[in-house]
Amino acid sequence: MYINVENKKTYIATGSKEHIEGSMGITFIHGTAMDHTVWTLAGRHFARLGLNILAVDLPAHGHSEGDLIPSIEGMADWVIKAMDAAGLEKSIIVGHSMGSLVAFDVAARYPDRITALAMVGTALPMPVGDVLLNSAKENSPLAKDMINFWSHSQSGHLGGSQVPGTWMLGKLNRLLERAGPGVIHNDLLACAKYSQGMERSKNVEAPTLLILGEDDMMTPVKSAKALADAIPQSRTVILPNCGHAIVNEAPNEMLDALVTII
Repeated sequence: MYINVENKKTYIATGSKEHIEGSMGITFIHGTAMDHTVWTLAGRHFARLGLNILAVDLPAHGHSEGDLIPSIEGMADWVIKAMDAAGLEKSIIVGHSMGSLVAFDVAARYPDRITALAMVGTALPMPVGDVLLNSAKENSPLAKDMINFWSHSQSGHLGGSQVPGTWMLGKLNRLLERAGPGVIHNDLLACAKYSQGMERSKNVEAPTLLILGEDDMMTPVKSAKALADAIPQSRTVILPNCGHAIVNEAPNEMLDALVTII
């Protein structure tokens, strides 16, 4: 469905359920150049449990209008406006990769709005190599190839999708191909420039879950340890034989972990 955020047509997936007045909300934030579709399984599951689902397409992503937002903080502010437009006063918030930073920043700067936080495939800081950044800036197909390759574990490259009839690498590649000019570079640069995370971690009041891939090459498990230690109420689930694209490689295991935050 569409809502109006800052006078722009904004798409949100609701898990195919109508908004239920007074029900708990859960907000999903996608990663670099992705859209709401990465949360289809999780959104439908929680909608069947009676939660109000807000799986957003960030501005200039997916079906949403608007200009690209160049910072994690700016995206976090926009998420609060989307929650307001959707009538969600309080919400669980879940994000993957870039979306995990956005979800974290919302929880740190708007603690009264967030009841629980889940960060999937995350690390602080979240550096991005110059080769990838430069390729993305040039809108080179090489950027998409690098993201797709580094996002999956070795076993993921061999196949074995949990969703019958789908090809994991092909699915992620198609999402990246749908991104408009400049989207990948904007999102990667926002991740690389986000420098306030560790300082803000003490402000996260909500119980926090980190879901990490054991074989993640983009946000390695060891890079998330300091963040996990810094957030007052945090715990970590590590998924074996899984890379960075947890939403793609291990959607069932991710969902098993997410249900524990309700």
